[in-house]
Amino acid sequence: MSNQSVQTVSTSNDKIKVALAIAVAIAGVVGFYYLSDKPALVRAGALVAGLAFAVLLLWTSSTGRDFLNFAQEAVRETKKVVWPTRREAMQITGIVFAFVLVMALFLWGTDKTLEFLLYDLILGIRK
Repeated sequence: MSNQSVQTVSTSNDKIKVALAIAVAIAGVVGFYYLSDKPALVRAGALVAGLAFAVLLLWTSSTGRDFLNFAQEAVRETKKVVWPTRREAMQITGIVFAFVLVMALFLWGTDKTLEFLLYDLILGIRK
């Protein structure tokens, strides 16, 4: 027997579930704005309920489960990010500013040199 993985094609039932989940999420957002005259707790409840129901619908489809697993893995990977210390961040920022300053001076000097060569020496046009 072969150990090859088989990728299944999503059925129309899964597509309907995904479309319904999107519609429910949009309904939750619309409900949040439609209930603008109600207390903030009711509005937030409508939004959260719509989004929670959409996630539950997505979870029942294979496409939705794949997406939610991907999102969970992405969150797990972002927790592994090592942020620089304040000192390292300041050093890197200083290096970037110094490089920008050096490049600005170089480009200004190149521009003025080419301007002098082209207008004064070659063309003989004085400003």
